[in-house]
Amino acid sequence: MPIYMDRHDIPKEIKAEHVAQMHQEDLKVEHLYGCKGMTYWCDENRNTAFCLIEAPNKKAIQDMHDHVHGEYPHDIIEVDKNIVESFLGRIQDPEKAKDTKLNIINDPAFRVIMLIETSNYLNRLEGNQFSVFYQKFHNSVLKTLKKFNGRIVNNNNNSYLVSFKSVTDAVLGALKIQYKFKYVTPKFDSVSRKLKIALGSGIPVTNKNNIFEEAITFTTRMCEVTKEQLVISSEVKALYESENRNITIDKNLIRTLKPSEEEFLIHLMDYVERIWNIPNFNITSFSKDLGYSKSQLYRKLISLTGQSPNNFIKEFRLHKALKMLHKQHGNISETAYRSGFNSPAYFSKCFLEKYGVLPSKYIQQHIV
Repeated sequence: MPIYMDRHDIPKEIKAEHVAQMHQEDLKVEHLYGCKGMTYWCDENRNTAFCLIEAPNKKAIQDMHDHVHGEYPHDIIEVDKNIVESFLGRIQDPEKAKDTKLNIINDPAFRVIMLIETSNYLNRLEGNQFSVFYQKFHNSVLKTLKKFNGRIVNNNNNSYLVSFKSVTDAVLGALKIQYKFKYVTPKFDSVSRKLKIALGSGIPVTNKNNIFEEAITFTTRMCEVTKEQLVISSEVKALYESENRNITIDKNLIRTLKPSEEEFLIHLMDYVERIWNIPNFNITSFSKDLGYSKSQLYRKLISLTGQSPNNFIKEFRLHKALKMLHKQHGNISETAYRSGFNSPAYFSKCFLEKYGVLPSKYIQQHIV
C-alpha cells in the first residue's frame, strides 16, 4: 500500500499535546478508511505538523482527518519510507514518546539540506589517480558527516545530498569538509578539481510533488550557480547565529545570500530552465523577460555568479551538454542542437574552451 506524508499548518495556540490528541483520534477510526498511521512530527515553533500514513489514496487520508477533527491537510505527497527515514531519521514514533499516555511528539521535521559537489566527468588522468582521489575524498566526507550527525540521503562519486537536524552541525560540518578538501586533492589536480557546498533548509511537504523538493531545488541552485565555494541561505545564517548566541558567520569563509539575492536566484533559474535550449535566445529578451535593464541584469549576475549574461547562458548550456554526453544521450551534433547551439562546430569550440578537451576526445577518454 502507498505511503503518504501530509502537512498541517496549525494555529499558534495548538501545542504538541493537542496534535497528539488528534493523532490518537485518527488511529481510532483509521481502519474505516483503510489507513494506518505510522508516526507524525510536530513543530510548535513553526506551527506545522506532518503525518506519515499508509493509505490506499490521498482522498482516504482527507476523509479520515475530516471525520475525526475536520482538519484537512494543506498538502499530501506520496513518499518512499526509506527516503523519509534518510531525511528525518525515523518512520515510527520515537521511543521516548511511547512512554507517555498520548505519545506526545514535539519533534520538528524541519531540516538543513547540504549539497556537496566536486568537479565531475573530467580530468581523470590515469584511472588509479582518479580512484585514489575519490577514495580519500569519500573517506574524508564520511568521517566528517558522521562527526556532525549528517544523514546521507543520496550520494555518488561526485556529490552528496545530506540532511541535518542541527544548523550548527551543518555549518561546522561544511567548514570542516571545505578545510579537509585541499589535503585529499592531488597537487597535480588542484586547479581542475573543484568543490562546491551549499546549505539550504525547509520542510518535507510543500506544494511540490516530492519530499523536501523545494529545499533541495533551491540548495542545488545555490551550489551550482553562485561563484563562491561555500554558500548558505539567509535562513541558515539567521538560525546559526540564533543557536550560537549571535556569533556571526565569517564572510571570508562563507557566502550568505541576502533575501533579495535569493529572490533573484529563484526568478533567474525558473526562467533559464525554461528557455536555455532555445537557439535564437538573446540578452535583450533575457533582461526584458526578467524585468531588468541590461545593466541591472549584468550587475546582478556578476555579483551572484561572476559571469556576464552571455557567459552564464553559454556555460549553463555547456553544463547540460556535458551531462548529456556523459549519459550518452545522443551524439555530438544532436547534443549541440539540443543544448541550444546553432552549429556543432561552434559547440565543440565552446566545449574546448570551457573544459580543455573536444567533445569527441572527451567521449573517447571518459565514457566507459
